[in-house]
Amino acid sequence: MYEPYVFNLLPGRYKFVFMAWVVMAILLILALLARRSLSLVPRGWQNVMESYVEGMLNFMSDLMGGKDARPYLPLIGTLFLFILFGNWIGLVPGFVASDSNWNITIGPAIVVFFYYHYVGMRKYGVFKYLRRIGGPVWWLSPMIFVLESIGHFARVLSLSIRLFGNIFGEESLFMVLFSLVPLLVPVPVMFLSIFFGFIQALVFTLLSIVYIALAIEEEH
Repeated sequence: MYEPYVFNLLPGRYKFVFMAWVVMAILLILALLARRSLSLVPRGWQNVMESYVEGMLNFMSDLMGGKDARPYLPLIGTLFLFILFGNWIGLVPGFVASDSNWNITIGPAIVVFFYYHYVGMRKYGVFKYLRRIGGPVWWLSPMIFVLESIGHFARVLSLSIRLFGNIFGEESLFMVLFSLVPLLVPVPVMFLSIFFGFIQALVFTLLSIVYIALAIEEEH
């Protein structure tokens, strides 16, 4: 597929870094448009963004068992849009999906990893939070802590590789079909890519919310 001339100047993974910056610029522009003419009765793009914020807040509250999800909304809401647009931008002729490269998807995964540990430590304190990871049985705590730590680091790989693998596979399939049959056949694949791009963004967001909920859940 044809790529813009600027891509020819960017080696390897920097193409995807460039696309990630394009996505961030798009989100910034949309945010500025939403707040340009704020009113008590939302209209136009402000109404769309307020509906998104309210829907995401309800979605998070349901997953977190009714807990107040507002403190975590800025990160989760932004992550969902960043991943969604990163998936969809590859459907624009000449562009590539930024999330079809692991160097991009591992960034949000690392952010989520540090963030849910941060909110857990902020709620319980550093030492109590670390003791919670080790479990209630003191003589098993060292072994449990090591095993749990491996599991937490595995979450970074799970989030990033799942997103990268699915989007890379969709991009590769679309490119192959487009090169073989440039008319008609890629069209249904494009609609499927829109759907799966949304699903992948939703799964990443859902797992991130679950990790936060687990980090702040009350002890029983």
